[in-house]
Amino acid sequence: MLDIGFTELLLVAVIALVVLGPERLPKAIRTTAYWVGKVRRSFQSVKEELEREIDADGIKQQLHNEAVMKELNKTREQFQSQINDLKRSVNPAAAGDSAKKDVGSGTKTSVDDSEQNRQ
Repeated sequence: MLDIGFTELLLVAVIALVVLGPERLPKAIRTTAYWVGKVRRSFQSVKEELEREIDADGIKQQLHNEAVMKELNKTREQFQSQINDLKRSVNPAAAGDSAKKDVGSGTKTSVDDSEQNRQ
């Protein structure tokens, strides 16, 4: 943060001693240390609060991502049902066979397609 070496601190102490005098210097040092500590604690508090807010944003983002995934799955299922309807309308006999296979296996494979084409 501040790159202050020993010589700079010594110079500031000598100037403070000359300006304030030996009677008021200890009180000035205590007051300065008090305010520096208070500022540091304030910055630490703000930093912790920001970290909590960032984490809250991460949770909100994760919830949003889950909602998007659910919507994508729903859309995929709708497309799959429309594809199955189109297959049934194009080839009603093969669609009946594939519908039975889809129910049994959960998904249709390319092997199922080649078997239908042979029949």
